[in-house]
Amino acid sequence: MDIDRDSFEAFRDLVYGRAGIVLGEGKQALVGSRIGKRMRQLGLERFPDYLDWVKGDGGEEEMIQMLDAISTNVTSFFREPEHFDFLRKQLADWAERGETRLRIWCAASSSGEEPYTLAMTVRESLPDSVRDAKILATDISTKVLSIARKGVYPPARMENLPPGYTQRFFERVGGRESPAWSARSSLRELLRFARLNLAEPPFPMRGPMDFIFCRNVMIYFDNPVRQRLLSEFHRLLAPGGYLIVGHSESLTGLTVGFQSVRPSIYRKAP
Repeated sequence: MDIDRDSFEAFRDLVYGRAGIVLGEGKQALVGSRIGKRMRQLGLERFPDYLDWVKGDGGEEEMIQMLDAISTNVTSFFREPEHFDFLRKQLADWAERGETRLRIWCAASSSGEEPYTLAMTVRESLPDSVRDAKILATDISTKVLSIARKGVYPPARMENLPPGYTQRFFERVGGRESPAWSARSSLRELLRFARLNLAEPPFPMRGPMDFIFCRNVMIYFDNPVRQRLLSEFHRLLAPGGYLIVGHSESLTGLTVGFQSVRPSIYRKAP
């Protein structure tokens, strides 16, 4: 559906105010298409009518549906693999020091490939004797969180896994016509999924976190939103803990209190 300029501006302000997402000038057609699809599901024809519904009393649940529609979710298993190589090395050092408690936060879990990759890396890197390891996986989208909680993926989504990982960490489900792979309990027991809006700190977690993965999310935020988010990350990270962002992201120009370890990897001063 073609969206008029005034409606686009109204939705742009609303999305920024609620989710911190900056919709640039070139996003008008995308907004019209994605919100228009949701409106057709509801039998609505006018953007102002939908906007009034979302902003009105009782529109909070529809606000979540709208943000689901607007959000972009691009992910895969072992995406940007250097980060998991780094995590693997740090976990080996962690185990050698005799540490027993591990907390990882995946701040933008999308449909689950990233947190399940983190869980595979933990299982691969730590001895079975380490029991107190947990991974929190959050996202603003209830739609992708539902997929992540199920942890079931078609064969095409498994192609990036290292040799042997599919059989080791997943089990075959579905029939011949709709085969799929379901995450085993060894991964699921590490994970907890929850909806969280990164634009609305402070967050309810107490921490401290040893690793925070927030990759390819801050590119959608402006600097004031990034600054608030990074301050909250700094609060929740343990001294010496690591913040890992996407390769296309940088903390340059922000006051954050992190030391750069290498591009896209930062450490809170011990």
